[in-house]
Amino acid sequence: MKAIKIETSPTEKDLTNKSHMWGFPDLPLGVTFPCYKESDDEYEDTLTFICQIRMEDISAYDTDNLLPKTGMLYFFGMLDYFLEESDDSPEGLGYWSENSFKVIYAPDCSDLHTHKVFYEGGVPACLPAEEMIFSEAGERDHGLKLLGKPFFEEVPQRGYVNLLQMDEEERWHLRFYDMGMINFLIKKTDLKAMNFDNTKLYMHCL
Repeated sequence: MKAIKIETSPTEKDLTNKSHMWGFPDLPLGVTFPCYKESDDEYEDTLTFICQIRMEDISAYDTDNLLPKTGMLYFFGMLDYFLEESDDSPEGLGYWSENSFKVIYAPDCSDLHTHKVFYEGGVPACLPAEEMIFSEAGERDHGLKLLGKPFFEEVPQRGYVNLLQMDEEERWHLRFYDMGMINFLIKKTDLKAMNFDNTKLYMHCL
């Protein structure tokens, strides 16, 4: 299975409705910003917006025709601790709970609206948006990539497609314990049916 490498670069370009890392998501009307809630009695906290990927930007690299050809794919996760912005880690190694991450697919990009979330004092609750550059990747490459196989063989793979692999990055102060990575995994049958609600998130480190 061929993989798609993702490189990112700080930019002054307007990335609204385009593929980008961090920043604010451009979501369809009626889709709310995903939140993490440990129980019914506890405060809801927004998940970290990781990236949005415009399917048209990667269709030429998806030679196995696994992903949709149009629309936008969004990734969210509880990453505050791993970005050194929180003292508590709600998740650890292995599978994460279903409410600590979210994958959203919008089949139509014609009516998207930017959802802006701020901390107290008007500080953006995100890192600055970065441009995404796509290219071919090796099947087992480390780093940020779509498809292919997870870099760590310990990550469950049988019957799953590696939807997104995210590696550590010093520039973002992002660390998954000791040389770790997270993988968004989806069963092939769910991907074919575009059931992205059934995505799983798995973390492994050395």
